[in-house]
Amino acid sequence: MMPDAAPIGSRSGETGDVVAAIDEIDGRPHLVIADIARDDVWVAMSEAETASLEEWR
Repeated sequence: MMPDAAPIGSRSGETGDVVAAIDEIDGRPHLVIADIARDDVWVAMSEAETASLEEWR
């Protein structure tokens, strides 16, 4: 089964609670973004590959 990659905003009648955190996966820090209102709706990437808060400003 392929994961549903449609943006939350494109689905009518659904809401999400999206959060982000740094978590350790395989001994390395990763940025994890998840919709905590739904099961198995998350993405993780190596912290080294993400933009810092300073870069976002």
